[in-house]
Amino acid sequence: MKHKETPHIKPNGAEIAETILLPGDPLRAKFIAETYLEDVIQFNEVRGMLGYTGSFKGKRISVMGTGMGTASMGIYSWELIHVFGVKNLIRIGSAGAIQDHLNLYDIVFALGSSTDTNYGHQYNLPGNYSITASFDLLEKAKKVADEQGQKVHIGNVLSSDIFYNADATALQKWSDMGILCAEMESAGLYMNAAHAGVNALCILTISDHIFRHEQTSQEERQTAFTKMMDIALELA
Repeated sequence: MKHKETPHIKPNGAEIAETILLPGDPLRAKFIAETYLEDVIQFNEVRGMLGYTGSFKGKRISVMGTGMGTASMGIYSWELIHVFGVKNLIRIGSAGAIQDHLNLYDIVFALGSSTDTNYGHQYNLPGNYSITASFDLLEKAKKVADEQGQKVHIGNVLSSDIFYNADATALQKWSDMGILCAEMESAGLYMNAAHAGVNALCILTISDHIFRHEQTSQEERQTAFTKMMDIALELA
């Protein structure tokens, strides 16, 4: 029987679990697999987008990088859902804070995903679609965080197509509407999951504070954001 594959994911028959963690950085996926999982197999290396499946506390779970931006997340999450049968997709990523009460290393659960992307035009909806997380995963993640004694922020985030914005006032406008932080992938993930009837949640660690010009290092973003990993892994 021919193994399932896509132009971007080629497992060669290796297992992809129904629950998958999706960091943007493939090196973070490698770190998670090597640090937390047992009986690990690598299921993808196409385009350097590393993917692994292993066991965590006896349950099978996968982890794979997605790259940056809605387009990249849109491709990988669509293929994981529709070709490989993934049911629970948990983005674990970094974000830039735009509220004063957020600090470096704080954890944010993206209840909603406001966006400037046009990704949703494909659905031809007769109005504005409210992009939200799957409540089932969000509720479970909050319970895990409480059990671990981890403080989290839950609210609306900005999922933007623009990293270097020519409009210097844009982020302040989003901040004025109560947006907690900015990232680039949650909107595409949430829309793909909703349209397919599967679960998605975005768990973020604050890697920089945009208005205060504070930031973590690249190495810290790969390996030091362990609190959100501890929460996400328990969702398997």
